[in-house]
Amino acid sequence: MVGAGFVGLAAARAYALLQPQHRVVLLEALKVGQGASGRNSGFLIDLPHKRDLEFGSLERKKKIYRLNLEAIEDLRSAVQQHQIHCDWEEAGKYQVAVGQRGISFLNDYASLLDDFDYPYQRIEGQSLARVLGSTYYSQAIYTERSVLVQPAALVNGLAEHLPANVELYEEHPVLEFKQHNGQYHIHTQDAVFQSPKVILATNIFTQEFGYLRSRMLPTMTYASMTRALSLQEMRLFREQHSWGATPADHGGTTLRLTRDRRLVIRNSYQFVPKYHDDLQSRRAIRDSHLQGLQARYPSLENLTLDYTWGGACALSRNYQPFFGQLDSNLYFSGVHQSVGATRGSITGKLLAQLALGEHSESLSDMLEISQKPAINPPEPFLSIGVNARMALARRASASEL
Repeated sequence: MVGAGFVGLAAARAYALLQPQHRVVLLEALKVGQGASGRNSGFLIDLPHKRDLEFGSLERKKKIYRLNLEAIEDLRSAVQQHQIHCDWEEAGKYQVAVGQRGISFLNDYASLLDDFDYPYQRIEGQSLARVLGSTYYSQAIYTERSVLVQPAALVNGLAEHLPANVELYEEHPVLEFKQHNGQYHIHTQDAVFQSPKVILATNIFTQEFGYLRSRMLPTMTYASMTRALSLQEMRLFREQHSWGATPADHGGTTLRLTRDRRLVIRNSYQFVPKYHDDLQSRRAIRDSHLQGLQARYPSLENLTLDYTWGGACALSRNYQPFFGQLDSNLYFSGVHQSVGATRGSITGKLLAQLALGEHSESLSDMLEISQKPAINPPEPFLSIGVNARMALARRASASEL
């Protein structure tokens, strides 16, 4: 396995448990938790999210829902079994709207939930302000089955409790990858690994292995975290002292209040074909995050940000992820449209089943709902088009930021 994020950790665990006599090697270019899996906002979402909820048949949505629930249950079992301290909280989540544009999206969301026969609460006014500590939002829909975690702590805990036949090599970036005589040869700085089967859990970097080129849109999304709020400042939040809110408008802002009394804000997307951003962009985004928090919490006069960071994810033009076989005995799951914690966990597990020729209802469902990311136009048209589309989306969603 290459890549020790949610996909790679789940794949290594599942493969090792199914084949305890096999040696399983898991390579990670960084330290576990330093990649996108440790940098996300910490939502384990049960419902089909974003485009998955908006498009496709009801039966497809139900299959995605069942797979997401299985992923959450697998993670819950691992956290309980190994006593992983990751601030696991069965808190549900709020889908929030600022103004009329957001309310329109929220109405569509409610209709989809009704079609799905999914229970929810609609909250507004002072009832919502008591939870979020702010009158910035006009309405929200609360669903109770999502989970909040500290993502870096979760993936580190999963890595620390892999089965005994898994060997984890951190800070082992792959320098060369080739196939010869039915074996894959994986070169790192310190060693060469050979294996008849490989699972790539490398997301956007899979292009560098020679696969799915021109089908991914490498994208950076950004978050900031405040200093810890004082107990006096925490009086703003009269209902819950930790919660998570995602925007009704996809271009809006994700917001969390963590157990250690910090606010986390996430918005802003940037197309990064070279997989990284620049410091000047990050500083501008940091300033916009602070302004966004000040608009929501004007009474927090001395609010400061302790951290700002970006996380690389993969999008596709047709909003489709990839799951399955890339080549002979070579498997991959990725392009999860920025919602990879639950989907990555379940697809990693099911990739192990697929690689071993196992059969399960969940694997059949995953294969049935999986399509392929669309082919991108060539450069420079790709960058021009993506950047223009992102700029239009930012402008359209400005009132919901």
